[in-house]
Amino acid sequence: MRSKKTSVGLPADSTSERAPVWLEPGAGFPLLRFDNTFVRELPGDPDTLRAVRGVRGACFSPILPLPVREPRLVAHAFEVARLLDLSEAVCASDAFTAIFAGNALAPGMEPYAACYGGHQFGTWAGQLGDGRAISLGEVLNAEGQRWELQLKGAGATPYSRTADGRAVLRSSIREFLCSEAMAHLGVPTTRALSLVSTSDRVVRDMFYDGQPRSEPGAIVCRVAPSFLRFGNFEIFAARGEVDVLTRVCDYTLRHHFPELGAPAPETYAAWLTEVCRRTAVLVAHWMRVGFVHGVMNTDNMSILGLTIDYGPFGFLDHFDPGFTPNTTDAAERRYRFSNQPLVAKWNLVKLAESLFPLIGSIPPLEDALAIYTATFEAEQSRHFAAKLGLHSAERSLVDELHELLALVETDMTVFFRRLADVPVELGSEASDDALLAPLADAYYPPQDDRTGLSCLSGPARARTVTWLRRYAASVKAEGTPPVLRKQRMNAVNPKYVLRNCLAQLAIDAAEAGDPGLVVELLEVLRHPYDEQPERERFAAKRPDWARRRAGCSMLSCSS
Repeated sequence: MRSKKTSVGLPADSTSERAPVWLEPGAGFPLLRFDNTFVRELPGDPDTLRAVRGVRGACFSPILPLPVREPRLVAHAFEVARLLDLSEAVCASDAFTAIFAGNALAPGMEPYAACYGGHQFGTWAGQLGDGRAISLGEVLNAEGQRWELQLKGAGATPYSRTADGRAVLRSSIREFLCSEAMAHLGVPTTRALSLVSTSDRVVRDMFYDGQPRSEPGAIVCRVAPSFLRFGNFEIFAARGEVDVLTRVCDYTLRHHFPELGAPAPETYAAWLTEVCRRTAVLVAHWMRVGFVHGVMNTDNMSILGLTIDYGPFGFLDHFDPGFTPNTTDAAERRYRFSNQPLVAKWNLVKLAESLFPLIGSIPPLEDALAIYTATFEAEQSRHFAAKLGLHSAERSLVDELHELLALVETDMTVFFRRLADVPVELGSEASDDALLAPLADAYYPPQDDRTGLSCLSGPARARTVTWLRRYAASVKAEGTPPVLRKQRMNAVNPKYVLRNCLAQLAIDAAEAGDPGLVVELLEVLRHPYDEQPERERFAAKRPDWARRRAGCSMLSCSS
């Protein structure tokens, strides 16, 4: 499958400094209903220059996307298109590609970049903002749902700092695929409508080692009810702009939490409590599927409890509580897998501090944070009981399993999927070998296997068998029939996740001009809990060649 070059927008020999064209109604793109509340109801930057600067007293800066050369639609998610009432015929049109490359604008769009701040790696970074993301507006679909459209990689904004506002194909493929993969896994997330490649080259120093290289560029259209994040509130609290902070909070309550009631100190406290609850639910889902965000700065935390900003993320291959996919985090490992619940609470503390001027009392903040802890613990317990096929599981059973998974290199995804095949219903009649046989593929071979022994041997093997027999007793006590237990477990333990090695193979092929693997992976990841016998190769554990290859083990923030 080859991507299609559009004829709408810039000719191949034009410069990328030209403004996007405005499409007339009926020019190959439907007339969508835009209701751009963010720019209508909140204070904006009076300066329309693209120049990087400090923006005071404003929630956004009006800015147009910078068009690109020869945009080509690599892939799109038809499910997201349906949310916007866009047909497949529209998605195949030149107008669709031009719009979501930033070369054209549809009637009703009011592009802007948002102003926000954030704590990065635990340190206040001041003003950050949308440095390469430009929101096109908010669409109301036929069901009355509100969806904000945002182009990532659409060009420089006043918040780009020293960057160019562009994105490279490799990071764009990863974000496009993982946004959709997470949605189909049942994890709260922003979505991705489209992935467009360009003939423009983008220079990036992937490893921050002083050896930049030119890479193909791309643009992803991200879709969410809102891209508001903790940093949208932190920036105004930090600057003492309480009037703007109040307006942003009231806007958020009005449009995203109307059930909480009219603005008042107790309403702000109830809102913080709900944000804490949603964040706990989100992080528990991350832990359930072995997802590591990689850069949990406060500006990357959604106020709606969505996974946002897919950068140096990774799914666990072998179960390692200390794993971080982010090279920038390699020394401190602040954002390692096991630390994500604690970091999320730390981030919520910073949000709570920002809201203190409106709430005016410490106890409601403490109560909200306590809700985070209680919710996370309850969700974590519920998820892991379900992963074991149990209605409830003793914490010691789950904790011991996590210890066992870390004793030897054990693929988390494969292990939980194969656990459903362990004949626990046989109880004491099952031999040790019979219990372990279904799990054999979950273990990585030793890197230096001079002994010829299985990597699961000695004390690790004995402890695993003991745990399996204890687990079998728990299953027997609940009395769930074997077939039903397997069905339940397979419904929550995915067979397919976006491993970094799979994403890298798709990137390699796309950079060589063939986007076919991107499209095929998207289809596989639409059905993560199904068997898909014809696609078994995508369910295999990480191959040895990917153990230390760039893009397969750890990644940088460079994109």
